[in-house]
Amino acid sequence: MAPTTLTSLSQEKTLQSQFIRDEDERPKVAYNQFSNEIPVISLAGIDDAGGKRSGICKKIVEACEDWGIFQVVDHGVDGNLISDMTCLAREFFDLPAKEKLRFDMSGGKKGGFIVSSHLQGEAVQDWREIVTYFSYPIRARDYSRWPDKPQKWRAVTEEYSDKLMNLACKLLEVLSEAMGLEKDALAKACIDMDQKVVVNFYPKCPQPDITLGLKRHTDPGTITLLLQDQVGGLQATKDGGKTWITIQPVEGAFVVNLGDHGHYLSNGRFKNADHQAVVNSNCSRLSIATFQNPAPQAIVYPLKIREGEKPVLEDPITFAEMYKRKMSEDLELARLKKLAKEKQFQEQELEKSNKLLETKPKDLGDILA
Repeated sequence: MAPTTLTSLSQEKTLQSQFIRDEDERPKVAYNQFSNEIPVISLAGIDDAGGKRSGICKKIVEACEDWGIFQVVDHGVDGNLISDMTCLAREFFDLPAKEKLRFDMSGGKKGGFIVSSHLQGEAVQDWREIVTYFSYPIRARDYSRWPDKPQKWRAVTEEYSDKLMNLACKLLEVLSEAMGLEKDALAKACIDMDQKVVVNFYPKCPQPDITLGLKRHTDPGTITLLLQDQVGGLQATKDGGKTWITIQPVEGAFVVNLGDHGHYLSNGRFKNADHQAVVNSNCSRLSIATFQNPAPQAIVYPLKIREGEKPVLEDPITFAEMYKRKMSEDLELARLKKLAKEKQFQEQELEKSNKLLETKPKDLGDILA
């Protein structure tokens, strides 16, 4: 069972068993072994009708076709707002456990604080604490699930949410145009766009080589914008997990990645970024993920299928059904892996028993015979 917070566990010398990953899931690359493979794209001039916009859009499209992930600078989100949001997030995680647990979201509550993950049935716990709130649609905001400490949380996070939604929609316009569609096509496919903000805190970890801050996954939604500090720990793969890179943190930049919904709408042309987060024993790490997702009833199916291509989905489904299938498949894979481990252990124990029987001394009658 996960602890109420990770504060006390970060001081221990060994990890508790619920955080220990299998060998094949453990980090292969250090949190600070940075790569420059993920492009950093300046958005300065993206609103100009001239050639500057064309060049920027080309870089974004290429990044989405290659990795499904890139970083943006000169994005128009005020640096002071970014700084305020980061400071408030750190202040929240510095609060005493009882203050954070006033917003405990275990048991299915929508929004608040929790250790590891809000998903039920995870076989291994992630080494992180999160506070999450739902900010779009605006009419659906439940401020009772938003922290009231530190002060100014609501005002700053509201403004931050608005600016990030605008930036996400601007990027979706680029991808819509690249697909030969009206610039609002991807946003319209979301019907009434949902936005969830997840603030991740990864405390120092006593054994970072055998756990993960956030397990390998693709995001289910349309597009994600992530603000990370300068510590490092976000990793990506595009060969099924054989090789990993650690994304170089860039001051003030947003890491942008596409999710499954964006991948399907583009008929697989744009990649759904395969990523994870690793931790370290030297210092804590903070990141703020802003997920733009379609409404539950939004239809998931390619918006355009190019000549000679087949659709990546057999039939249209709702986003709610797509999400349900994804979660069910993840949990089923975890269950099967657990059963395989148990079977392997039983076989090993049986083999040990058989060896003991083979080496056991013969009884006296056999010796005298």
